[in-house]
Amino acid sequence: MAVERAITTMWDRYSEPLSLDDIAGTALLSKFYFSRVFRSVTGTSPGRFLSTIRLYSAKSLLIETSLSVTEIAYKVGYNSLGTFTTRFTRSVGVSPTRFRTMLHTGLPPISAPKTDAYRRSGAVHGTVVLPPSGTALRVYVGAFGSPIVEGRPVSCDILDSPTDSCRVREYHLGSVPAGEWHIRAVAVAVRWADVDPRPWTRNPRFVGAGKPVVMRPGQTVELDIPMRAVDLTDLPILLALPELDNRVFSEPMPAVRRDPELASG
Repeated sequence: MAVERAITTMWDRYSEPLSLDDIAGTALLSKFYFSRVFRSVTGTSPGRFLSTIRLYSAKSLLIETSLSVTEIAYKVGYNSLGTFTTRFTRSVGVSPTRFRTMLHTGLPPISAPKTDAYRRSGAVHGTVVLPPSGTALRVYVGAFGSPIVEGRPVSCDILDSPTDSCRVREYHLGSVPAGEWHIRAVAVAVRWADVDPRPWTRNPRFVGAGKPVVMRPGQTVELDIPMRAVDLTDLPILLALPELDNRVFSEPMPAVRRDPELASG
């Protein structure tokens, strides 16, 4: 597939100054037609996808190496430390330096809004429906201002699914401000019997998206989210979770007794 060839090129050569012509050439398409096809498949532009790959790779280098932030910025294809720091902070939710120092302390909880803001907010609740996985999962559900999972959500819930029998899990997002929000879910693999203490080793397995929610003050919206396996055309997750999630995996809880077919509909 042309788009998959282009994305593979991005992953292989993200440190290079790739142009739209370069990327479209690997797909064997004109850059104008390629851009339209790419957006229809991925939901974003080739340039935005490449930028996301670069920032995701920077997260990995901050975790796995002792390279300085400046060295990492140039290694992932940026020519300006300032531009890299600004984009990383906006997309991940914390600065590169803060991200590295918080690996052992974890990400602080999302702050509750002040009383007057709370009165202008609502809530979203429902279920996430997980495919069979054969492994324990941790699911992150959040409300974001755009369809891309980046930055810090305005509200977040974290669910543990220790067995395949816990495939339907209930979530609740409180204090969601008035406005339009995109509800997104990401599931990462963990090991129930022997949880790896390094959250960044937990690989994304499933993603899910609900339709946009228009929140009004005092409103409660019910939204079920069917999850699916991650594939090559999905944008990498820039959200600072799960890398900064240092919570202990919770005790098993009973699954929501609900028909997955109905929940996914």
